[in-house]
Amino acid sequence: QVQLVESGGGLVQAGGSLRLSCAASGGTFSIYAMGWFRQAPGKEREFVAAISWSSSTIYYADSVKGRFTISRENAKNSVYLQMNSLKPDDTAVYYCAARKSAVKTQEYEYAYWGQGTQVTVSS
Repeated sequence: QVQLVESGGGLVQAGGSLRLSCAASGGTFSIYAMGWFRQAPGKEREFVAAISWSSSTIYYADSVKGRFTISRENAKNSVYLQMNSLKPDDTAVYYCAARKSAVKTQEYEYAYWGQGTQVTVSS
């Protein structure tokens, strides 16, 4: 019953920054843990970052740790991914996802998914 819509993707030069947003509707946003995943051409979808409903627990993939920041604003039913120091290897379609209860990093644990937003990083 939860709908998720990502926005904020685009084309950026290496070393630049983007902020992705995900707007949720159709559920009680504050009870959901949220995650960001990405899929590059020819590759499997991979975990990027996740955050618990209270923001008390946050996980990052090693590949983005120190460069990306996940946050949420429950009053706006939104989750964000601030991406700094972008690299060409970050090029992918980025998806937000939601699950009830505890925050997880595994793709199969998430029941609700957005349509994705394209991020392209040029060298």
